[in-house]
Amino acid sequence: QVQLVESGGGLVQPGGSLRLSCAASGSFFSIYTMDWYRQGPGKQRELVASITGVGDTNYADSVKGRFTISRDNAKNTVYLQMNSLKPEDTAVYYCNQRPYPVAWGQGTQVTVSS
Repeated sequence: QVQLVESGGGLVQPGGSLRLSCAASGSFFSIYTMDWYRQGPGKQRELVASITGVGDTNYADSVKGRFTISRDNAKNTVYLQMNSLKPEDTAVYYCNQRPYPVAWGQGTQVTVSS
């Protein structure tokens, strides 16, 4: 059974940076597309970044140019480097996989505030 564990969130001032990590168990990490989602207060969960098994990436317009998704298949880990953070980036950040997503975990809280 695949398990995904997010970490790296915290409190940061506007303009600051954080790097989130998503550590995966399971045998097929390297061939799955990995996704980062976020859900802000009172908002729907939204897809913010994706990376395929071969490293192709996509980003939501709201984070393009500021966030970078990457993966280390040897470590079964996907990362989200977040720069130039804005208050509207405040959310719980979750990871998941395709084509076989798993149950949502607890995510990691990112709070951008002065």
